[in-house]
Order: sequence, then C-alpha cells, then structure tokens
Amino acid sequence: MSRDYLLITPVRDEIEYAKRTLDSVTGQTVPPKKWIIVDDGSTDGTSALLADYAARYSYIKVHPRKNRGVRSVGPGVIEAFYDGLAQEPELSAYDYLCKLDLDLDLPRRYFERLMELMEANPRLGTCSGKAYFPGPANVAKDFDGELISEACGDEMSVGMTKFYRVECFQQIGGFVREVMWDGIDCHQCRRLGWQAMSTDEPALRFIHLRPMGSSHQGIVTGRKRHGFGQYFMGTGLVYMTASAAYRTLRPPYGVGGAAMLWGYVESAAKRKPRYGDTEFRRFLRRYQWECLVLGKKRATARLDERQARVWRQPTT
Repeated sequence: MSRDYLLITPVRDEIEYAKRTLDSVTGQTVPPKKWIIVDDGSTDGTSALLADYAARYSYIKVHPRKNRGVRSVGPGVIEAFYDGLAQEPELSAYDYLCKLDLDLDLPRRYFERLMELMEANPRLGTCSGKAYFPGPANVAKDFDGELISEACGDEMSVGMTKFYRVECFQQIGGFVREVMWDGIDCHQCRRLGWQAMSTDEPALRFIHLRPMGSSHQGIVTGRKRHGFGQYFMGTGLVYMTASAAYRTLRPPYGVGGAAMLWGYVESAAKRKPRYGDTEFRRFLRRYQWECLVLGKKRATARLDERQARVWRQPTT
C-alpha cells in the first residue's frame, strides 16, 4: 500500500501561526504528495509567506480566493476546502486526504503514524491525534510551558486535522457545509460501518496554537456557535445539557458550557433548520442515549461491533 496523501488547508490571516505549521508539515518524516493551501483573502502578510514556501517546496500549491471581507468559520471554511479540492481532479490517485488548519504544530511522525494506524485497521476511516493549547502560564511565544487538552472524545477525529481514507471520505459524501461538519462526518462513518477515532498517544499529540472555536469573535462566541451546531446536527436536549455541564469544567470555566447550552436553546427557540437527513438524526440520538446510559467508550465499542455488518470493504 502506498502512502500518498493530499492536504487541503483553508487559511485566512494566520501570519502569527502559519510559519510554525508550515515548518511542522515540511519537516514530516513522510511529506504529502501535494499540499493545496487555499488563501481565503488574507491581508496580514500570510500570502507572502505562503508564496515563499511554495517556491521552496514543489508539493505546495497556493490557490488564492477573493477577499470576502470577513472570516467565515464552519460553512465558509468548508467552501474554501472544496475550492481547494477542486484544484485536484484526481482524488482517486491518493490513498488519504486531510483537511488541515494552519494554526497547528505537529510532531514529526504525525502523518506517518496515522497511516500506520489505518494500515493496521482497514475499517478505520478517519483518525487524528489529540489537540493541546497553550495555558495561561505560556507568556512566551515558544509554547514550552503549560499545555491544556482540548478534551476531544476518542470516538471522533478532530476538525483541525481531519485525516481520511479516501474511500471512506467518498462513501460518506464528504463534509456537510455547516458548522457541525466535523461531528456529522464521524457519525456518518459509523453509520456506514467505518470507525472514527482520535488517540492521545505521545507521537500524535499536537499543539493547537489558538484554542478551538476562538478564531472568530472569541472563544465564548465559538462555544455558542458549537451549541447551534449541535442543534443543527440533531443532538437531543438531555445529551446537550450533559455535554454542556461537562464543558463547564474545562477552560473557559463555567461560561464555555453555558454558552454552548445557550446557543442550542436559542436555536431551538427560533426553530432554526436542522440537518435534513432524519435517519441520520435518529441514528445519532440512539447512540447518544447509549452514551448516557453506558458511558461513551462502551457505547462506541458496542456500536462499532453492531455496524460491522454494514461495512463495505473498498475494492482494490
């Protein structure tokens, strides 16, 4: 099996973090076959930095987009991702595909190790490491001090580095162009018999230079947006309340979980649209109830065992 992988990176105004990500990717033990970076209207010097790296590394291709005037998370990021993917018409020429943010610091064997995990488990459709962000003790820019886990569940691959087996990505229909795209995809994987995971093994721990959900109007707004995303995806109120309560114990303490629940309840009160696949929402809620009753680890293991019968192994 080859290890050809394609990276797609939507980016806008990341000059503060971009060089660290660029260096961590170009320093990988197994570099990408191609890295398409979609410059989504940067105005802060990011464009010049990208041009410099593209001149030095032949596998880096920069695709500029027109400046829309504001940062757009969720659907805007996925629109940029698909704009980048459209620049590579031969997706089947790759074994793996990754949507990668440009505010990360990855360990040197990051992609090599992910591919090892997938080679060992043919049902593993998407996987990632675990994200850590700099804590209050990090006053310097080298981020060598305190690191705080973003506490992503083991049953999901994280949104800032979505690494996919191409066959799985194609079978689930790719990413939904809405805020909770990075949750819907993993649940769709299990619905089709694939497995999704993130692992906290040291070789796959990476630094998220900016905490998840803080790139647009701050982290509290990001948590509220997450609450809307959970509502859109189809999460039930009881599960959402339990999830928000858990998040109150994570930074930003108290307000993060409250903002999540606020975003969910406000969306429900306004009767905002939900993800249109009713069978998916039914599948999701059954799983969430099992998580509440059995615990997430046990419920996920039972679901993966149950869904093995619907998995269609890709033909080679």
